[in-house]
Amino acid sequence: MSSTVPANSRDAQSAMYLDGPRLLADIGGTNARFALERAPGQIEAIRVLRCADHAEFAIAVEAYLVEIGQPTVRHAAIAIANPVQGDEIKMTNHHWAFSIEATRRRLNFDTLLIVNDFTALAMSLPHLEQTHLSPVGQGTSRPGGVIGLVGAGTGLGVGGLIPTAGRWLALGSEGGHVTFSPADERELAVLQYCWKTWPHVSAERLVSGPGIVLIYQALAARNGVAAAPLGTPEIIQRALAGTDALCLEVVDCFCGMLGTVASNVAVTLGTLGGIYIGGGVVPHLGEYFARSSFRTRFEDKGRFGDYLGQIPTFVITAPYPAFVGVAAILSEHLGGGNAIPILERIRKSRSSFSPAEQKVASLILAHPRVVMNEPISEIARRAEVSQPTVIRFCRSLGCQGLADFKLKLASGVTGTVPVAHSQVHVGDSALDLGVKVVDNTITAMLEVRDNLNAESLTAVIEALSQASRIDFYGFGSCGLVAEDAQQKFFRLGIPTSAATDPQVQEVSASMLRPRDVAVIISNSGKLRHLAATVEAAMASGATVIALAPANSQLARRAHLTLAVEHDEGSAAHIPMVSRILLLLLIDMLAVGVSLNRTSPFAELQRQAKRGILNHIASASGLESDRLNEDGGPVAPVISHTV
Repeated sequence: MSSTVPANSRDAQSAMYLDGPRLLADIGGTNARFALERAPGQIEAIRVLRCADHAEFAIAVEAYLVEIGQPTVRHAAIAIANPVQGDEIKMTNHHWAFSIEATRRRLNFDTLLIVNDFTALAMSLPHLEQTHLSPVGQGTSRPGGVIGLVGAGTGLGVGGLIPTAGRWLALGSEGGHVTFSPADERELAVLQYCWKTWPHVSAERLVSGPGIVLIYQALAARNGVAAAPLGTPEIIQRALAGTDALCLEVVDCFCGMLGTVASNVAVTLGTLGGIYIGGGVVPHLGEYFARSSFRTRFEDKGRFGDYLGQIPTFVITAPYPAFVGVAAILSEHLGGGNAIPILERIRKSRSSFSPAEQKVASLILAHPRVVMNEPISEIARRAEVSQPTVIRFCRSLGCQGLADFKLKLASGVTGTVPVAHSQVHVGDSALDLGVKVVDNTITAMLEVRDNLNAESLTAVIEALSQASRIDFYGFGSCGLVAEDAQQKFFRLGIPTSAATDPQVQEVSASMLRPRDVAVIISNSGKLRHLAATVEAAMASGATVIALAPANSQLARRAHLTLAVEHDEGSAAHIPMVSRILLLLLIDMLAVGVSLNRTSPFAELQRQAKRGILNHIASASGLESDRLNEDGGPVAPVISHTV
C-alpha cells in the first residue's frame, strides 16, 4: 500500500533508518491497524486485522509481521484506545490485556512505546499534509501558536499541543467530561430531556456518536413525534439524503454543539495555531459539515467573536493519522529524525574501530551507566587503553570530546532503556525483578521531582526553620521515616522527637505549643489512626504539616502539605517505593532547613556540627586537632622550646 506521507523521490530507500524499519500500530476495540515506517514519513505495508481473530495483542503483532515477510524490527510505537498508566494494559472495549515490558521481551524489541490514541492523534497534527486537512471557515494559523484538538467518536476527546524549545508537548485532557452547556432553547430542551435520566450531563454525552442517538430521541420528544429505532449511521444517512427532517435537525444540532465545544477549547487554551476536528463522526458528514452551524456557533462568543474569527478550524481527513502521531512520538523518544541511540550506533560501527577503540566500545556496551559517571582516567584503566584513545573513540562517533559523548550516551541509555513502571510477575527472574524494582523507584522519584510545588516546599521549610520543637509521627514503614527524620533534624540542633505508637503520638501532640510543629507522615493520607493526634496537635496551637498524598484526608486537615503520590499497586505488597519517596522529602526538608540561616537554631546547628566532627576526630585518634567555627580542622599550635 502507499505511504501515508508519500516520499518525494526514490532516494527514500537510501534514507532508511539505520536500525531497520519501525513498527507502528493503531489499536481499537474492533480493528488493529499496523504499518512500517522505513524512513521519516515513509509509512507503508499497512494492514488491518480484526482484534477478535487474535487471542492476544502480541499474537496479532506476530501475525502482521509474518504476513509482510517477517522484517527485523527493533523499535515500535502503538496507539491504543485506552488509558495508559504504568506497565499493565487492560483494554476497556476488548478483552486484550498485557504487560508492556513482557510483550517487548516476547517480541524481541528494543523499544515498545504504548500511548493513548488521542495523544497520538494530537502529535500527528504538525506533521499532516495540507491535503489531509479540510478547512472550515476563515482564519489563519499563527506560526508557533498553541493547537487545539476535538474528536467526536465513541466519546468526545479534547486535547492540545503546546510548542516549546523546538518541539511539541501533547496536553493530556479529559475535557470531554466538562458539563454540557446549552446555547439556545433547542439545546436546553435536549438537556432537560437528559436530566430525566442523568443528574449530570457531560459534553461527551451529546457530542459523540452515541450522543447523536440521544439528541434524536430528545428532539423527537420535543417535536411530539415517535422516535424510530435508528442508530447513528442511519440518522446521518437520512439527514444527508434529505429524506428525514428530524434527522437533519439532529445533525444540525450536533454540529452546533460541537462548535460550542471547539470554541470553548479555543478560548481556554488560546489556540491561535488552529482547532482540528478528528474522530469518526465528522468525516462521515462530508461536505455538509462545512455549511453546517458549526463555524457560526464557533465564532458566536459575544465580545470574543472577532478573536475566534481569526482562528482556523480544520477537519482531519488523513486515512491513518494515528500512524503519523506515533511515528513522531517514537522519533522523539529515540532522539529525533533519523537519529538512533548512541549505543546502537556503537554496536553497528564496532567493526570499523581500531583494536584499541574496540576495547572502549566493549566497556561502554557492557557498562554504559558506569562510564557516564567515571573520569577519563578510570575509563582508560577499565578499558586497558590510553586516555588519548578514549578521546579518539569519542571523536570517531562525531562527538567533540568525552563530555559531549557522555551527554549523548545518557540520552541513548534513557532512549533505549526507558524507565517506566513495570509490574513484577510471578516467574520473573531475579535479574528482571531487580531491574523492575530499581526502575519503578527511579520513575517515582522523577515524578516527585517533576511535581514539586515550590510554594509548598518553601512554606514547609520556613515553618520547620522557625519551629521551637518538631515532632514526627508515623506508623509502620512511615514510622521508620519519622525516626529517620528525627535523627536528621536532631543533628541540626533542633529539639525533635519521633513517635510511632498511637497513644504516645496523641499524648505528645497534646503537649505541643503554638510555635511547635507536628510533621505527620502517611503514605495513604487516611485519618483512621491519626485523627486523634491531628486534633490534639491542632488544639495545642501547633502547626501541622502533612507528608501525604494531595487531597487526602490528612492533607485537607493539615495546615501545610508536601504531597507525595504513589500507588503501591496492591494492598498485599509491602510499601517500598512510597517509603523511599517520603525519605526523599525528609532529605529535602533537612537540607533546606540546614541552609536557612534565618532559623533561630542556626547557631545551635553549627554547635551540633562541631560536636559531631569533634567526636569523629576523637574516635580517629585526632584529639589534639581543633575545629574552626564552621566545623573544619585548623592546624594545631606547635610550641617550640628554645
